Amino acid sequence: AVADGLMVARGDLGVEMPLEQVPGVQKRITRGARRLGKPVVVATQMLESMISAPVPTRAEVSDVATAVYEGADAVMLSAESASGDFPVEAVSTMNRIAEQVEQDGIYWSIIAAQRNQPESTASDAIAAAAHQIADTLGLKAVMAWTASGSTALRLARARPDATVIALTPKRETARRLALAWGTHPIVTNDASDIDDMSFRACKFAVRENFAGVGDRVIVVAGLPFGTPGATNLVRIATVTPEHAAKA
Repeated sequence: AVADGLMVARGDLGVEMPLEQVPGVQKRITRGARRLGKPVVVATQMLESMISAPVPTRAEVSDVATAVYEGADAVMLSAESASGDFPVEAVSTMNRIAEQVEQDGIYWSIIAAQRNQPESTASDAIAAAAHQIADTLGLKAVMAWTASGSTALRLARARPDATVIALTPKRETARRLALAWGTHPIVTNDASDIDDMSFRACKFAVRENFAGVGDRVIVVAGLPFGTPGATNLVRIATVTPEHAAKA
């Protein structure tokens, strides 16, 4: 509860407890982080053999995939990319594994089964509504205006089948959100009113190649603007030629 995020460092865990206990602890930490909407990273020896080999072992591929299936926000390389002989291949391999898992129907069934009921707060209710709207309409982008990052993290916790584009005036918030699952942060001035909020959200959706003319996006924000934790508005906006022209 006091952490902004968690890292499952299996090397350190393996020193502090019997090795056979580490996988179970990894799952409990990952699920606990997801329940609280905190980013969680799984790290250490994920593609260890690629320090000196251009391809990983099948067991390593399975290990990375398991972390993704469990709903980790990120998987991390260490020596493989820091000092290994095949850093590009290691990053490329890890990326392909993650993309393949997220295309698997089993992945989405696991994520859905782990999804927590929203808390009885306006922010959670709005996040749940945005998720439902995105799934129902098949939308590919949820635009979240956020100062502290909490709005985007709540949306990412629900794991919608859509990219969460976090629009924030704070660079430090954008940097933190870069770690969160499915979140694409953008630093921009805060919205001045509701019309500006919708217009610039659509503009950024086009500019970042998440939407085109005629597509719809969801815009989530809090009024008054710039107030942390005040998420209370969800709006469906349609991208127009004017948005595309000014993107």
